[in-house]
Amino acid sequence: MAPTCIFLASKVEECGAIPIQRLITVCSSLIKSRFCFAMTSDFIYRPQHVLECEFYLLEMMDCCLIVHQPYRPLTLYAENLGGPEVLNTAWHIVNDSLRCDVILTHPPHMIALSALHMSAVIHNNENAMKWFSDLTISMDKITEVSQKIIQLYEMWRGFDEKKETPSILFRMPRPRSSHSGSLSGSRCSTPSTMR
Repeated sequence: MAPTCIFLASKVEECGAIPIQRLITVCSSLIKSRFCFAMTSDFIYRPQHVLECEFYLLEMMDCCLIVHQPYRPLTLYAENLGGPEVLNTAWHIVNDSLRCDVILTHPPHMIALSALHMSAVIHNNENAMKWFSDLTISMDKITEVSQKIIQLYEMWRGFDEKKETPSILFRMPRPRSSHSGSLSGSRCSTPSTMR
């Protein structure tokens, strides 16, 4: 799925589509160098698998390729708060929030407010805390977003890459071999048919 997401994102952005064979080559070398402890076989995905997966990805996304980022509201709100340290930490929190589904489940302004609130708490910024108390937005909603980001940090703290990656890769669907090179009409293989 990751190579397909990169391929689709390159098509949507103005930088031009990444050549699919180059993408496969880079993914293969990355898997071999970074995850050699977990991958026992070669990178088995081919360009036709990425292209077929692209249709499934577009279907899941309901063909909506626009995801609004929280950076613009973050900078607008931070202008009212003052203090570059609060903005800098909030910016890093927003960057981290992109690694979980909060960007897909909450509006960008809520993520920006949550990041600013977390940053204000970290820096013990009294001015920011007063600013938040004057908002008309429910603090419960801001706290809900903050909790999801905190859960991400807690997961990272307990994540051991060398221990967890082999089981994650084992659960990853494998393409079925066929003469045409497609996934044989199936979205994924079951765990019993993976190896």
